[in-house]
Amino acid sequence: MTQERSLPPRTPVSRPLLSSGSLARYLVIRLMPPILLLVLLDLAATWVITHKIDMSLWMLEDFFWLMVVGQVALVAVFTWVVVQGVRSGLRSVNLLSEEIRQRSIDDMQPLEVAGVPVEIEPLVAHTNDLLIRLDASLAAQRRFIGHAAHQLRTPLSGLRLESELMLARPLPDDVRARAERIKAVSDRMIRLGQQLLVLARADPNARPQDSFVRIDLCEWVRAHGAEWFPRAREAHYELDLVAPDTPIWIDADPLLLAELLGNLIDNALRYGNARGRITLIVGANPPSLTVEDDGPGIPPQERDRVFEAFYRSPTATAGGSGLGLAIVREIAHAHGAWWKLTSRPDFPGTRISVVFPGPRKGAQLTRQEPTP
Repeated sequence: MTQERSLPPRTPVSRPLLSSGSLARYLVIRLMPPILLLVLLDLAATWVITHKIDMSLWMLEDFFWLMVVGQVALVAVFTWVVVQGVRSGLRSVNLLSEEIRQRSIDDMQPLEVAGVPVEIEPLVAHTNDLLIRLDASLAAQRRFIGHAAHQLRTPLSGLRLESELMLARPLPDDVRARAERIKAVSDRMIRLGQQLLVLARADPNARPQDSFVRIDLCEWVRAHGAEWFPRAREAHYELDLVAPDTPIWIDADPLLLAELLGNLIDNALRYGNARGRITLIVGANPPSLTVEDDGPGIPPQERDRVFEAFYRSPTATAGGSGLGLAIVREIAHAHGAWWKLTSRPDFPGTRISVVFPGPRKGAQLTRQEPTP
């Protein structure tokens, strides 16, 4: 496994108080002219009062209140100038904060330092160092998961083959039961390994966009949905497709898209009602893929958690690893799509929709253009 990158510690750099690009220098340059102007106005008002106004007509109390009103007005204007100057000086910090707020949780790119006051640069630099180390750590974990899943496939396939060979021969009932359990566990482990490999492939750092091709979503769902008819009939389900006759083009990775559809249908088969109905719906504007079932639905408090990796509802009775909808989420994210789950009481069952962006031209997309 690749070692995590280590970065040398940064030593604090002493800078002059009014160095170029510093917030202090900006505030001095921005605030000094209006402050000097206010001081000059105060001195001019004082000179007018003392030289141009006949003080003999004024009572001492009148003069006092005049000075109070003048100083209050001066302080109010001075405060407004300082507040506006500080807000202007911190505009770049606010822009940096907004950039961080809008970032995806998977975006570990360094923050932009240009335009940030010198006083804030050390904070941005240390934050970038942290992002680099965190990205390296997450990448190492993902590589480990991918490598481990790949290495487990061969011995698990061998174990399943041995159990199938055992079951093909006459066996005592107790031995046959154990062999069937071994085969079931090996099948489940092989499926888990395949799902972990799909998660690694859908990772943004793996750039799945590089393998995108132009796909007619309607025709693609017809072809790949038909592959699930035998299993649906075996489970006594009806599998329907609702799609327009006109093509709906999207840019996608066919392997990842097949895994997304397979996980949605498998999830409906596992948790829907026995002898129920599953409907595949292709939408046109915007391009979307929806899988509906008439099962018992998902409780409101679990609708966000079911997309977490390895989460299984306490009320779930069907077997599984808890990775199905997590893979759907990651594949949708890799395609720039968003997803929505609707269940009872808003919908009589469970509906999961994945909404894709339309075909787009990218700098590094290797797509096949549709033939007329």
